[in-house]
Amino acid sequence: MTLNDLYTRIRSKHTMLCVGLDTDPAKLPAGVGVLDFNKAIIDATAPFCVAFKPNLAFYESMGSEGLRILEKTVDYLRTNHPDQFLIADAKRGDIGNTARMYAKTYFETMDFDAVTLSPYMGRETVEPFLGHPGKFAIVVALSSNPSAADFQTVGEKPLYRRVMETMMEIGSPDELMFVVGATKADKLQEIRSFCPDHFFLVPGVGAQGGSAEDVIAHGANAQGGLLINSSRGVLYASQGPDFAAAAAEAARRTACFNDC
Repeated sequence: MTLNDLYTRIRSKHTMLCVGLDTDPAKLPAGVGVLDFNKAIIDATAPFCVAFKPNLAFYESMGSEGLRILEKTVDYLRTNHPDQFLIADAKRGDIGNTARMYAKTYFETMDFDAVTLSPYMGRETVEPFLGHPGKFAIVVALSSNPSAADFQTVGEKPLYRRVMETMMEIGSPDELMFVVGATKADKLQEIRSFCPDHFFLVPGVGAQGGSAEDVIAHGANAQGGLLINSSRGVLYASQGPDFAAAAAEAARRTACFNDC
């Protein structure tokens, strides 16, 4: 999916919502398996979102069966909801042949549109993910967790800004996005001032306490430029038989707060 495709979907559906598929078997309604749960959540929330983001840790924790469920989830999305932007939340971060194999895994073998990356080892961790038409590297810059302050905001020029400025030298908005947490909404306006055109994937809305209204007010650019993620707040809106309907209502409430 190209950048223009994504902007078009946001404008046509009036939503910036990304639903995180962080599916925990221990939290599912009685008698519902992971794949059936994912399908029901996808069908219920797809009208209110433009993207889905499986967190790979939840599937890898189930071993080979979990990876099969992940592949079937992606296949289901591609077949039944082909207009959705698919993000592999993997936070991979390696160099050379390893990074190239990760890019092949997520862009070719599994057909995701984007993958999240940890940039600690430098630009070499990101470069192999660039130059794939219609595919995006999403670099973690300023995350939503409290201990992000251990490293990301340290220095006269904060580390997150050094990361973003370095990555902007090698990747255009057509192939590179950044993770900027919703719980850091007070910094979004400053970040947008030096990074006007790249998309931001914004986790932390809902269960982590971030406000989508604040994110849009401080972080949107002229075209929107945001994917606002909610995972637990949508997935587990109910753990009863009405889980899909409750997820749909949670997604509807989160979907759009301005004329996006």
